[in-house]
Order: sequence, then C-alpha cells, then structure tokens
Amino acid sequence: MIEIHNIEKSFDGNAVLKGISCTFETGKCNLLLGGSGTGKSVLLQCVVGLMQPDLGSITFDGTVFSNNKVQVRQEIRRKIGMLFQGSALFDSMTVAKNVEFPLQMLTPEMSREERRDRVEFCLKRVGLENAGDKMPSEISGGMKKRVGIARAIAPNCTYLFCDEPNSGLDPLTSLKIDELIQEITYEYNITTVIITHDMNSVIEIGDHIIFLYQGLKLWDGTKDEILNAQVPELKEFIFSSSLVRAAKRIDDETHSGVESL
Repeated sequence: MIEIHNIEKSFDGNAVLKGISCTFETGKCNLLLGGSGTGKSVLLQCVVGLMQPDLGSITFDGTVFSNNKVQVRQEIRRKIGMLFQGSALFDSMTVAKNVEFPLQMLTPEMSREERRDRVEFCLKRVGLENAGDKMPSEISGGMKKRVGIARAIAPNCTYLFCDEPNSGLDPLTSLKIDELIQEITYEYNITTVIITHDMNSVIEIGDHIIFLYQGLKLWDGTKDEILNAQVPELKEFIFSSSLVRAAKRIDDETHSGVESL
C-alpha cells in the first residue's frame, strides 16, 4: 500500500498539486484519472521519487519514502517497476536484452543463467516467449507494451507504475494490455498505479479510481460507483465518452427493470 499525505507541488509560483491525500491499495489497479494538465504525471513523479514535493509525505507499506535516508529510498526504488508511455525500449537491444537490463542494474548478485531464466519467464508471462531475439523495430506497438511490462516486472517489483499504457494503441490491443496489467496485479499482489484518461480502462479495470481536477483530488471510488458520482467536474469528464453514456443508460434501464418487478 502506498499512502500519500497532503502533497503540494508548485512551479514558478503555479500550484500544480494542491494538498492531495490518497491511498493506492495493494493487489488492485489504482487509476489516476483526469484530463491533460490536471497534475497526474507530476503526482506520479513525486511518488516514485523523480520529483521532490514541496510539502507532504509519501509512505510505501508504512516506510516513509519522501525525505528519508538515501539508502531507504534506494531500497524502495528497487521494488518499483515502470511502464512508460512510449514503452521506452532501447532500440539497439533485442527484446530479451531490454527485459534483462533492470536485472543487470538492480540485481548484480544474479548469475547470467538466473537472469536468462527470469527473462524467459517474464516474456512467457506476457505472451512473447518467441520474441526474445527480435529488435524493437521488428515488433508491433502492442508487443512493445508487453515487452515494457515484462521489463517492469522482471526484478519482482512490489509496486508497478504505468503511464498511459494504452497510448497509441487500437481499442482491441488496449483491452488486452489492460487485461494483462490486471492479471499481473492480481497474480503477484502488486500495488499498481495507472495514469489514464481512458474511460474504457476505467470501466474494465478500475478497482480504485482517483479523479484529479486542477491539482485537486475531487473524488475516489470504484468502477461500480463512478457512473453515479455526483461531482460535476467528474460527470462532465466521464460522460464525454459515448461508451460510458451507453453504459450508464443500460445500467439505469436495468435498475428500472428490477425495481418494477
């Protein structure tokens, strides 16, 4: 579990995060939802230590991360896996070498054979057991996302952070990536945090959703609760999607039918 307490962050006097407090729950897909410029990426960078908040604290399973000793922060970072928006694979490395890279950096005690076994396991887990010798230029966008997931979980991460994992993907591939992230979260009991503005992802895998608006946390809840949320800014955001409007209409009709029985 990751707990965020009263995080504030400003740039040149412009407040980007305004006293945000929330919890990312273990074994669940925690979604940071909101439009562009709402503070999602800044909050994520503060949580993983790429940026220092001006105020507030962050704890990982009870251990304070922000403002702690370097050794403590480094130990927590070893448990963090990252799936970047553009996959961020090394073009000059094969798929297998990309997945092995964090193992070489973070687990020097592993032998070459142990690293190879771990790479093979992770690639098989994401359905790419036959792609290890390929170069990133030889695989599709969806496959690159899968490689990114394999690389993120290779060091046996406890916390998984995903920045717009469906960016640039078609709807079917996006659904498969969502399902894979959810499966891995449940299977390994990972604390997963996903930045998104995609309501399809919210409806599919939103175990715990946090809605940010202009640097404020305006709502949190589950995918089952979000369609009935009474926050005006959230309602305007979610019902901009035709899929969500249809889902809401079906939900209302279903409840009306049950009540009439």
